[in-house]
Amino acid sequence: MRIVQKYGGTSVADPERIRNVARRAVQALDAGHEVVVVVSAMAGETNALVALARELGGDEPDPREYDQLVSIGENKTIALLALAIQRLGRRARSFTGPQVPIRTDAAHERARIEHIERERLLATVQGGAIAVVAGFQGVDAAGDVTTLGRGGSDTSAVAIAAALDADVCEIYTDVDGVYTTDPNLVPGARKLARISYEEMLEMASLGAKVLQIRSVKFAMRYGVPIHVRSSFHDGEGTWVVREEEVLEQLVVSGVTYNRNEAKIRVCGVKDAPGVAASIFAPLAGAGIVVDMIVQNVSQDGTTDVTFTVPRDDFRRAMDLARDAASGTGARDVEGDKGIAKVSVVGLGMKDHAGVAARMFQVLAQEGINIQLISTSEIKVSVIIEEKYAELAVRALHDAFVGNAEDAA
Repeated sequence: MRIVQKYGGTSVADPERIRNVARRAVQALDAGHEVVVVVSAMAGETNALVALARELGGDEPDPREYDQLVSIGENKTIALLALAIQRLGRRARSFTGPQVPIRTDAAHERARIEHIERERLLATVQGGAIAVVAGFQGVDAAGDVTTLGRGGSDTSAVAIAAALDADVCEIYTDVDGVYTTDPNLVPGARKLARISYEEMLEMASLGAKVLQIRSVKFAMRYGVPIHVRSSFHDGEGTWVVREEEVLEQLVVSGVTYNRNEAKIRVCGVKDAPGVAASIFAPLAGAGIVVDMIVQNVSQDGTTDVTFTVPRDDFRRAMDLARDAASGTGARDVEGDKGIAKVSVVGLGMKDHAGVAARMFQVLAQEGINIQLISTSEIKVSVIIEEKYAELAVRALHDAFVGNAEDAA
């Protein structure tokens, strides 16, 4: 088998943990597998580099130099891990993103992978050595270092697995799999044995932090099986696979929540063609991702347009919405940062009616008011007051998952 293993910052946080990663990689090699290891920077390293960049370069440092700096953390880890593997008597060779090379576009701080040249990595693993690759980084057409954004090492690992036709991409983290909800919030949360790409993509986009969204998209597009595992023990984790490989499709596989939300309402907008475009085009131009959108038409021919954005973008979004509103004759623009999004996700929703109705009933029984609703084939999301987020998650998990058969 050809295996790509990815280890996050907590898994390589100190020399002893790096030795542990080296032992795991060697164990896979000795089992007869070809092994590529993708690593993040040591825990805290990237944050320290970001702080230095802002201290010397201001709140918005030059993007090229920023990427040049923050990519250093992964360079340090790959060299240390290669040395640790060599100390165990096995051959290892480290590669930065540009050395692979991992080709990206030129969007510094949020680059997209365009192509991975596989020859050097294949030559390394087919020659019996372990290839150790820096996650999070690549190189653009000008030869400049780029970074993929926070959490980008997951994307690096899955993209490398796809490029190498690997049999599996193992994502090692400080949790031992994907749970039906945050086990720190709900002690009765259950570890899932298998989950579909579609469910994992919804859960990642809705606040679950186990996998980065782009990594799941890569895996789904290229059919790369992902095994989410703990770096601290050898137990089985959670497999992220195609829908047809999920043996038991629960009605609800997960309950997620996201506090990084803010709500904006543009009041008294004229109900006419082009008005919505005039509101959302400036937001798109500023790179602000709009999530949920609701439009209500009133009897007097005006409408209220309500939408959500990431909380970090709230101030910019409010300024842009006010500017757009002044040009459309809107009555007012209101904002609210005290909200949270709570969602239920599950393949079984395709074949079971009444999930949304039951969700609304459970929240009503807890005295929780719903402000916005969004649905897809396999999820229902609601916006509620932030102070009720944990209560809502516990109540919904108990209602949908607590009485279900063992999910694992």
